[in-house]
Amino acid sequence: MTSSTKPEDSMPGGAIDQELAALEQRLALLLTHAKALGAANEALRRGLTAAESHNQALSERVAEAKRRLDALIARLPERTQ
Repeated sequence: MTSSTKPEDSMPGGAIDQELAALEQRLALLLTHAKALGAANEALRRGLTAAESHNQALSERVAEAKRRLDALIARLPERTQ
């Protein structure tokens, strides 16, 4: 190919159309995958937010249980040996 020769000059007309059709299909597939990955990513973000919220609630419950146990232990009579 010389500098004045274009790639499409060396391809028959039908081959260019086939190449463009194949590229269109690949692009459509890529866009479909990108949308699916975006939706999956959003679902994962929502799930992570819910899990973090649940974890925070459980941590608060554990802290409250610890406070209550400490208060009960403080009320126990001391051992005499």
